Amino acid sequence: MMSQPTSKTDLNLMEAFAGESQANRKYLAFAEKADAEGHKQVAKLFRAAAAAETVHAHAHLRVYGGVSTTAENLEAAISGETHEFSSMYPQMIEEAKAEGRDPAVRSFVFANQVEQIHAELYSKALEQLGRNSATDYYVCKVCGNTLEGEPSGPCEVCMANQAAFFKVD
Repeated sequence: MMSQPTSKTDLNLMEAFAGESQANRKYLAFAEKADAEGHKQVAKLFRAAAAAETVHAHAHLRVYGGVSTTAENLEAAISGETHEFSSMYPQMIEEAKAEGRDPAVRSFVFANQVEQIHAELYSKALEQLGRNSATDYYVCKVCGNTLEGEPSGPCEVCMANQAAFFKVD
């Protein structure tokens, strides 16, 4: 598992990793919007910049020492997902409710439910590590629900139509 940053450079590496990671996601969202508005070239530029930000983020994480063996990476993922669904999102849900921010509540609730699913999938993968069984994964584009195998009906988390799922390659 990844240790806590102990030096100024470690803190900087993790801050840079977080910033580059957020830029990647933001630029991909911007690309989606540009595509929807018919600005194909701008969308392509946003995707290119997003890919570059990924290169930067991965480099910072590797230099920090945040990528280990697959088993250790799975354990870190289980720990992170468990923290999210057991501590982080429940608090965020309550705070959003208190502020009357219903769209935020919905977003947090969906993420909370899916993070638990991710922890379960990672645990299963850790148990089966080395067996290399072929499994296809599908993700709901509305809430992020992640399934092993093709969906057989609407999303169990957000009730989106089965067509909302896409296969992950």
